[in-house]
Amino acid sequence: MEELLVYALLLYEELVAEDEYYKRLDELFLKTPENDDLLYLEYETDIKKAIIYVRTHIDYRNLDAERFGRILMDELKAVYINCPDIKYFADRMYGLWADLPGNIQNMEPFQTLCYADDPLSWNDEAQTRNIYERMLNYYQNT
Repeated sequence: MEELLVYALLLYEELVAEDEYYKRLDELFLKTPENDDLLYLEYETDIKKAIIYVRTHIDYRNLDAERFGRILMDELKAVYINCPDIKYFADRMYGLWADLPGNIQNMEPFQTLCYADDPLSWNDEAQTRNIYERMLNYYQNT
């Protein structure tokens, strides 16, 4: 469910398209069709209800933070590369941080999402980009 949580959060922040979520859901369901959560989500056609379902049915105490983080950073890297407006990206990142499960918000690399845009307030785009790029590559060396 970590993967679907990533997609639910990115959908909520309007960073991925619905079809990306549905494509990944289909792939996961085909691998484990006996999973009741995936079965329910396959039949849920209202994306808002699907997001709510994912967010309320995750066991946050047993969330694999590293797996979640790797998936999130991979997806965010694609968004970052394709986003020409760093201010738009930064606005979405703070919202994303606020939506993260509370038990991982203050862990790296997630904590970076709440402050990486600070240098933009003094027009230092280069420093902001450097911070985001370190965050996005956090799992490269582990």
